[in-house]
Amino acid sequence: AAAGLSYVGAYVINTYKSYDNFLQDKYALLPAVIIICVAVVMFVIGLIGCCATFRESRVGLGLFLAIILVIFIAEVSAFVLGFVYREKVKTDVQGTMRSVFEKYDGKNPESTVVDYLQEQLHCCGVKNYSDWTTTQWFNSTGNNSVPLSCCQQEAKNCTGHLDQPQEL
Repeated sequence: AAAGLSYVGAYVINTYKSYDNFLQDKYALLPAVIIICVAVVMFVIGLIGCCATFRESRVGLGLFLAIILVIFIAEVSAFVLGFVYREKVKTDVQGTMRSVFEKYDGKNPESTVVDYLQEQLHCCGVKNYSDWTTTQWFNSTGNNSVPLSCCQQEAKNCTGHLDQPQEL
């Protein structure tokens, strides 16, 4: 389990590099760091449990039980906090995404990240393609279209025009 969590934490940190323009708050890596720390702690706890079992130590097994109970309480607390603050996190991420979409011009690094995000996640805009109608890029192009990264991969002749929403 510790090895699995270590992999997940490292994967999140590695993936963060692709989306760091959307996450202006550098504390976004905090969950990944916490996951890696939990993996290390799990390894140590597992080692304590194995040693206590191998030596048949009542004190060691009692310590192991106490640690497992503390971990259980921490997991329940994390679940409750995650449930309570889920809307705040959603609102904050959407606000940051909107500000990055607002900077889109098709050339800057933020634009590349937006295009990459839309292509990889098969999406368009923050909620849908109509989010683009309020951006400076949409108003400056004057051709009533969204970036080509909004086009579905199966759509061969997609131009990004809003009169073809089925291709977005």
